[in-house]
Amino acid sequence: MLDRHDQVIRGFAEACRRGDVTALAAVLDVDAVATCDGGGAAPAHGAAEVAQLVMAVLCGRSGAELTVESVNGRAGLALRRASRAVAVAAAETAGSKVTALWIVLNPAKLGGWHRRR
Repeated sequence: MLDRHDQVIRGFAEACRRGDVTALAAVLDVDAVATCDGGGAAPAHGAAEVAQLVMAVLCGRSGAELTVESVNGRAGLALRRASRAVAVAAAETAGSKVTALWIVLNPAKLGGWHRRR
């Protein structure tokens, strides 16, 4: 049986796969925060801003696969293209909402996430 955190992250991933910014925002806490370590993206604050950031860096990437995987010991997201990690996101949740996202985009930090063919 999945715990609440896993359920929330799976719902978040599904909304991202569909490219549904409204559904993404609905899963985010009104005061959600997202931080990226690369790509020139500044921290995002609030459900609408975080949803837009997630859409830009994790959703709708041609030829990429978004999966739910263990990130820092909890359910998180990994985005891969041709088995190579493009992004990894750790999340914090409270109840049924995502309250914080930490998105790793720096290629130098993603080497351990690449899958071998």
